[in-house]
Amino acid sequence: MIKNALKITTLSLFAAAIVAAPGTLRAGTTNAPAASGQETAAKHKKHESLPFHGKLTAVDKAAMTIMVGERTFEITSETKITKDDLPATLADAVVGEMVGGAYKKNAEGKLSATSIHFGLKSDGTKPEGATKKKKKAAAGGDSSTNSAAK
Repeated sequence: MIKNALKITTLSLFAAAIVAAPGTLRAGTTNAPAASGQETAAKHKKHESLPFHGKLTAVDKAAMTIMVGERTFEITSETKITKDDLPATLADAVVGEMVGGAYKKNAEGKLSATSIHFGLKSDGTKPEGATKKKKKAAAGGDSSTNSAAK
């Protein structure tokens, strides 16, 4: 009888250790940032730029700015400019064409463009970030075509 009680106690303790082990192993791992500051800085750099797109409403070559809708973006020496997937300059911009790209706010609070894409891409699609409006065609078609077919 004592041997059975000892076996049951030993097996119970062993089972409890198996059940508790994953919890203690998980407690040893943390989600703390890596010791290297470069890795965390790289993650934050990814989210610094914000996308923009729309029609180009104004170009000021002297002030090195473009206006897309109501927002004015500064062009810096670091701004990457392309037109139809080829390297371009601010002189290649045409008011009224589609433009897209990325920007970030500088220390003065102004919008500084990090990349600009003028015109359509070479495959005929809109610039990065531009969305295509969906047609309002109903799944069953409109009533005029359905009544004509009957």
